[in-house]
Amino acid sequence: MTDVLWHTWADTYQARPKRTASPNGAAEVAAAVTSAAADGLRVRMVGSGHSFTDVAVTDGLLLSPTSLTGVRSVDPAAGTATVEAGLPLCDFNDALAAHGVALANMGDIAVQTVAGAVQTGTHGTGRDAGGLASQVVGLEIVLADGSVVECSAEREPELFHAARVGLGAFGVVTALTMAVRPAFLLHAREEPMPLEEVLERLPELRADNDHFEFYWFPHTGNTNTKRNNITDGPAQPLSRFKEWLDDDFLSNTLFEGLNRVCRRFPGTVPAVNRVSSRALSARSYTDVSHKVFTSVRDVRFVEMEYAIPAEHLVDVLREARRIVDAGDHRVSFPVEVRFAPADDVWLSTAYGRDSAYVAVHMYKGTPYEAYFADLEAVFTSVGGRPHWGKMHTRDRSYLETVYPRLGDALAVRDRVDPQRRFGNDYLDRVFG
Repeated sequence: MTDVLWHTWADTYQARPKRTASPNGAAEVAAAVTSAAADGLRVRMVGSGHSFTDVAVTDGLLLSPTSLTGVRSVDPAAGTATVEAGLPLCDFNDALAAHGVALANMGDIAVQTVAGAVQTGTHGTGRDAGGLASQVVGLEIVLADGSVVECSAEREPELFHAARVGLGAFGVVTALTMAVRPAFLLHAREEPMPLEEVLERLPELRADNDHFEFYWFPHTGNTNTKRNNITDGPAQPLSRFKEWLDDDFLSNTLFEGLNRVCRRFPGTVPAVNRVSSRALSARSYTDVSHKVFTSVRDVRFVEMEYAIPAEHLVDVLREARRIVDAGDHRVSFPVEVRFAPADDVWLSTAYGRDSAYVAVHMYKGTPYEAYFADLEAVFTSVGGRPHWGKMHTRDRSYLETVYPRLGDALAVRDRVDPQRRFGNDYLDRVFG
């Protein structure tokens, strides 16, 4: 038994695998999988640990993608780029920018590995541009029998549709081909707005902006809204001081300190949230897309997020506010709300329906179970789909009611991994 202990970023789960390896290329991954099979070990590939669930945990062979970090090709004319699984998104963004291209949409954190982010369904917010998996046009994947397969919508299409958001259940993804577009600027407009005004104006705010999201501060009626729109420029980035003040000191250093106080003295949370939400000032700037999409998040937390049919969002948020106002919960983190168009990725949280994402957080070390349970009941009452990498209590009996293609995906899994070489406790729960 190795002494290596792997854990998630928020330390929600740990793993003590029997064996670890850092393969360099698909051939070495295949050899490691074959060797593990001979010894009866299950296999998981980890990423940066930014999932909060035990999706990557194994007691068998734990593969690290630290040597799978190459950008194999960037073809601006074809609008594609092929990247190895372990490259962090932030480094991938820099490589794409050097070729004058970019991803159409991103989440708000960029330290995850490309494969880890795609496999768990990471998304941003967008009217027309969907999550990362919807931008995948090809996968290189090592199957349980040690074969290396390339799949796309034209080649092994069922494997492709199942494995894009595959949770590592169909094989070890070693490289991804992503759709890219010419590099572009985003004009960011951020401003406070009353929650009820946001909810009343929601159709307009969604329709009139390429990327719209907002943060509601529990125990208050206040939000901070973000509108990001494609622009011809010119670039007008934040000054270095303003960037440090807002995104480093206020959003991380000061926010960390406030959360420590709130964790020790929960009764202060409503007052702190009222002050924090009113302290925010409007700002606008224009910068390259990936710098606007992403932020630095140093404060550790635990998160649950559900994708709900967009038409239910207003009722869900009003019920969430009622629960917070009426209950004993003390929630120091804002509730994040984003949007995505319907996509065709079988296990994507946005499969087949326009979706609103509601993400709830609690500061690390603060009891979160009761708060999450109360809001999870609201999310599931409207057919919500939990983010695969964030805390939830759903199992297959529920998930097969909200994923029309789950049965098709599991049929693919039966074909490519009948012995469940890539299984673990999490997959046993969500896939049966």
